[in-house]
Amino acid sequence: MNINRNTIQRQMILDILKKFNTHPTVEEVYAEVHKIHPTIGKTTVYRNLHYLAENNKIREVMLPNDLARYDKRIEQHYHFKCKTCGDIFDIDIEYLEKINETVQEKYGLQIEEHDIIFKGICPKCKNNKN
Repeated sequence: MNINRNTIQRQMILDILKKFNTHPTVEEVYAEVHKIHPTIGKTTVYRNLHYLAENNKIREVMLPNDLARYDKRIEQHYHFKCKTCGDIFDIDIEYLEKINETVQEKYGLQIEEHDIIFKGICPKCKNNKN
């Protein structure tokens, strides 16, 4: 019985995550889950987000000095973080795999992946300043 409940909860979390245009925190996902299913606790949401990330159904985005964020896109891509509103957006440019090879050759490291996060001000915040 727990397996079915967990599957339903995970699917609900996936469906909610797909509605976000940014990369929500656990708190933001929990707030949306709570609207639909007030009996599901924050720990359950966190545990399911972690499970989904570990099983490559979603990506966990870790930014320095920030909370973990969750991304519905699992393929390698880059992100932009607005310094004003804090929103995180996907940047759709070619993933630069040659960087991995360059670092491996220069430092003798085994690189599996890399993250690049662009920082600045998003169009919405830029327009609000003007």
